[in-house]
Amino acid sequence: MTLNDKRPPAIALMGPTASGKTALALEWAQRLDGEIVSVDSALVYRGLNIGAAKPSARERAQVRHHLIDLREPWQPYSAAGFAADARAALDDIVARGKLPILAGGTGLYFHALLQGLSAMPAADAATRAQLAAEADVRGWAALHAELAAVDAAAAARIHATDAQRIQRALEVYRLSGRSISDWRGDVSTTARLPVRVLKLVLAPRERAVLHQRIETRFDAMLAQGLLEEVRGLRARPELQAHPRPLDLPALRAVGYRQAWEHLDGLADAAQFRQRGIQATRQLAKRQLTWLRGELDARWFDPAGDRAGLEQAMAMFV
Repeated sequence: MTLNDKRPPAIALMGPTASGKTALALEWAQRLDGEIVSVDSALVYRGLNIGAAKPSARERAQVRHHLIDLREPWQPYSAAGFAADARAALDDIVARGKLPILAGGTGLYFHALLQGLSAMPAADAATRAQLAAEADVRGWAALHAELAAVDAAAAARIHATDAQRIQRALEVYRLSGRSISDWRGDVSTTARLPVRVLKLVLAPRERAVLHQRIETRFDAMLAQGLLEEVRGLRARPELQAHPRPLDLPALRAVGYRQAWEHLDGLADAAQFRQRGIQATRQLAKRQLTWLRGELDARWFDPAGDRAGLEQAMAMFV
């Protein structure tokens, strides 16, 4: 982006989970005649409401939201699909003279939209089935070790319990003979976005503050009926018929997997709560690690830097 860039502005509110992105996006959209584009991999799924902190019906009536409730929990959705849908939403918002506000914490989605994706091999059902069968016998930790032998960089990024990403990385390697890290170095050229984007990261300076926000929000979700929501998902015939429902990206979202396992009797109520909070903290840590690589983003503490946030927004818009 240069000083002579005449494209209309858009704001990207980025940050870890529970950092206050949703509330600020809603406030600014109301003040600036804007619309919100969700950049959240859980919000694309219908039925994931409480645990995904999906904007309420009232909030969505106040401000138009895009890229929410696009798929059923058992239906696939990719980063490439998100990038295409988000571009279409940006075109539509700009054409109507509104300000787009990209808000969320899914780094891969932001990357796909703003930088583009490499043309790595598409998903292959047979290879994925083979890897799932191997994991049933050997365990995902063993497959993670296999990944480390062929792609140390990916293994360092991916947790040993993250079955979805381990599966995808090994799938790419087995299909192409190249590591997923190599593929990601070959980013495809993408068409220029119709907007110039200001990247703002909301993140408390003290990790303990973020941890407390995560715990408070998780308890609020429990009080709002998270377990009842997951019981409703478990009753869906399509999920009952699925051979491995917890392998679905929708149900791997933090909170949902832990609630599902609790309802399966694998953890008592106290263990479920602690596992849910811990999984959310781990997600926030991964998000912060990714955000540190966004060198053109400006960081603000949502509690103490409100004046700076307002100034950055006002100067850009």
